[in-house]
Amino acid sequence: MAYVSQEMKKELAPQIKAVLKKYGMKGSIAVRHHMSLVVNIKSGKLDILGALGASEYERDYVQVNPYWIEENYDNPEVVAFLSELKEAMEGPNFFCHDDSMTDYFHRSHYIDINVGQFNKPYILEA
Repeated sequence: MAYVSQEMKKELAPQIKAVLKKYGMKGSIAVRHHMSLVVNIKSGKLDILGALGASEYERDYVQVNPYWIEENYDNPEVVAFLSELKEAMEGPNFFCHDDSMTDYFHRSHYIDINVGQFNKPYILEA
C-alpha cells in the first residue's frame, strides 16, 4: 500500500528543491492523504502550459501525467525539467509492483505534479 510520511517528504525535499532551483521554478511540496507526494508549481521561467502543444482551450493550470511526459510536451527543456522532477519525487527507495490486469496496486507512493491551480493560475516569469 502506498504511504508517504512527513519524514519521507523531508528526505526528498532537498532534491526536489534543487531541481526547481536549477530550472528557475517556484513551488511547494505537500503530502496528500498519506499516499501522494505533491509538488505545486506556482511560477517559473519555463512555459509548461505552452509546451502542451495543440490545445482545444486556453489553460491556466494543468495536472501533469507523469507517465506521458515525453509524449505530451513538445519543449525539450520542459520535458527535461518534468522528468528530473519526477525522478526526484520518486527518490531512491521508490518501487512500483502494480499489475492492473489483476487489479493489484503496490508501490511506495504516488506522485502528483500540478502546474498552477484552478484558483491560482501558473505565472510565467520573463
